[in-house]
Amino acid sequence: MPADALIPLGEVVDTTPAQRPARTVLHGVHVDLVPFDADIHGAVLFPATHGPGSEAIWAYLPNGPYADQAAFDAYYRPAALRDDPLMFAIIDKASGVAVGHATYLRIDPVNRSIEVGHILFTPALMRTAGGTEAMYLMARHVFETLGYRRYEWKCNALNAPSRRAATRYGFRFEGIFRHHMIVKGRNRDTAWFSLLGEEWPQRAVAFESWLAPDNFDASGAQRVSLSVFNADTMEVEGRRLRRASLDDLAGIEVVQQGAYARNRIILGVEPVPLLWDYRAVMRSREVWVVDGAAGLDGVLVLQARDDDLLIDSLATAPMAQGSGLGNVLLAAGEARARALGRTTARLYTGEPLSANIQWYRRKGYMIERVEQMPDRRLVHMAKALG
Repeated sequence: MPADALIPLGEVVDTTPAQRPARTVLHGVHVDLVPFDADIHGAVLFPATHGPGSEAIWAYLPNGPYADQAAFDAYYRPAALRDDPLMFAIIDKASGVAVGHATYLRIDPVNRSIEVGHILFTPALMRTAGGTEAMYLMARHVFETLGYRRYEWKCNALNAPSRRAATRYGFRFEGIFRHHMIVKGRNRDTAWFSLLGEEWPQRAVAFESWLAPDNFDASGAQRVSLSVFNADTMEVEGRRLRRASLDDLAGIEVVQQGAYARNRIILGVEPVPLLWDYRAVMRSREVWVVDGAAGLDGVLVLQARDDDLLIDSLATAPMAQGSGLGNVLLAAGEARARALGRTTARLYTGEPLSANIQWYRRKGYMIERVEQMPDRRLVHMAKALG
C-alpha cells in the first residue's frame, strides 16, 4: 500500500480554468447590465445617490459619499477602466437610465472562483424585480457562460440588509472573518457567503420561478417570496427532504431506475422518467431527495406552473419501498404546492398502471383526462388542496 494511501485528500476535479469576465452586456426583462461608462452612468447615479436620506446607500461601501459630481467622477472614471473589479451599470429597461452598479471582483480563473460586490442600488432599484434580476443575470453568467465553480458574496458583518439579501439569493453563510479589514477608519468583520456550481441549477430554478410574470399580481406585488422558492429543506410526517444538488445526480438516477424500470413490461414502453436527462431536470424543475443509510431513499420532482404544481415524479428506492415513504413524498408534494400558493396538485401516470391510479384515487386525486400520445396513454389526475 502506498505510504500516502490513508492521507485524506480532496476529490479530483477538472482543472480547466474558467474564462475571465469581459465587458459584455447581460440582457434581462427588467434590467440590462452594461459595461460602466463614467460619463453616461455617473451623471445619473451621482444625483440619484446623494441628498437627504442617502447616507444608508454608502454606509457599508468602501467608497463614497462624495461632495460633488467632480469628486464622484474622480473615483468612478478609473474604476470603470479596471478589469478587477470589473464594473457594470444596471440599466432600467423601462427608462433606459442607470439605477445601480455591481462588479465582479477577486477574479480567479485558475481556481474558478469569483466574487460579486461593490453593489449599489438607487432607491429606484431597491426592492424591485429588477434588482433581483440583476443578481440572477450575474450569477447565471458566472456559472453557465464563464464556467466558475464558486461564487462569493462578502459584506460587513454589521450589514444586516446585505446578509439577508445573500441568504435570499441562495448563498450559504460560511462564517465571519474577524478584523478582516479597515474601511473608512473603522474595523470591519466580514461575513462570507458562497454559492457553488453544484447548487446553481436549483437556485436558478428558484430565481426564474420568482421572476415569472405569474408570480406578481396586478399591482406588481410578489405572490411567493424568493426565500420560499429557495427553501432547502422540508419536514413532512417525521421525514426530512432536502433540496438536491448536482452532487446527487448519480444517486437520483439510481433511485429513478430502481423505481420505474419494473414498469417497462406493463407499459410496453420506457417509463417517462427514464427518458429524462436529469442534469436538464435539475436546471428546470425542483428536485427534492430523502437521504437513507446507504444512499438516497427517495426522489421528488416538482414543477410550479401558472396555476398548479405538477408532481412530475415520485420515486422510492427498492430498499425503501413498503416503508410508507411514498406517502411522505406525495404529502411533501402537496405541502410544497401550498407553500408556493398553488391550490391544485396534478400528476400523471401510465394508463396500464391501474394500481398507481387506484392509489392516487385513495389519496384524493381525480382523473381529469386521458392523453393519447404516439406511443402511450397518460392518465392525468388532479387534487384540490384545502
